[in-house]
Amino acid sequence: MRLTALLLPLLALSTAQAERLTIAVASNFRAPAEQIAAAFEQHTGHQVRISSASTGTLYAQIRNGAPFDVLLAADSVRPRLLEESGIGIRGSRQTYAIGGLVLWSRDPSHAGADCRALLDKLGTRRLAIANPRTAPYGMAAQQFLTNTGLWDRVLPQLVYGENIAQALHFVATGNASLGLIATSQARDSRLPDATCAWPVSEEMHDPLEQQAVRIAGSNNPGAATTFLEFLQTPAAREIVAGFGYGVRQ
Repeated sequence: MRLTALLLPLLALSTAQAERLTIAVASNFRAPAEQIAAAFEQHTGHQVRISSASTGTLYAQIRNGAPFDVLLAADSVRPRLLEESGIGIRGSRQTYAIGGLVLWSRDPSHAGADCRALLDKLGTRRLAIANPRTAPYGMAAQQFLTNTGLWDRVLPQLVYGENIAQALHFVATGNASLGLIATSQARDSRLPDATCAWPVSEEMHDPLEQQAVRIAGSNNPGAATTFLEFLQTPAAREIVAGFGYGVRQ
């Protein structure tokens, strides 16, 4: 179904008073956010600037007064904390995507191998994950490794990315032999072909429920509210699903 056909009956948005929004976006969601922003701009006349980093970094910036209008986090914890503190607008918090983890490699020596078995026998090879302190996908990776009894064993071989995008960079460039990356990243056609990949069961870590929240200090509250409404349209949800995320029905 064409994007325009999906959008037209859903929103009647005025372009008479175009505003410029600044959206804080978790690094794993940057690519779909760019497509959603482009569609939003086309159909509302508002402009969108995206600032991308780990959720923990964006959260700290918002608490320190960074001029964001909306946060698209990679978890539900930080949006809830912002809402509870009054920095996020109460009632604006919503789930926009549900993520997953994949154990992934492009190491030629792993061609045709069982990625999960390689993790059990990591040896001196490097494993890339996002920093669990700042990145929800890093926390999920730590939970998976802990729940499988592997955390202490692989700890000396871990390479930490500041966010999930940097973790992917480490494994995609060969600086790490294996990486725990986002499911959406593994589906990116720009990546080199994987030599092995293994989806991590959702039961092995806390749900990667990604939530958005409107920031109380926004200079563009009307456009920010409109953007959050847009996230729930079939057109935006189609983009989200197209990048490999789950969406709530």
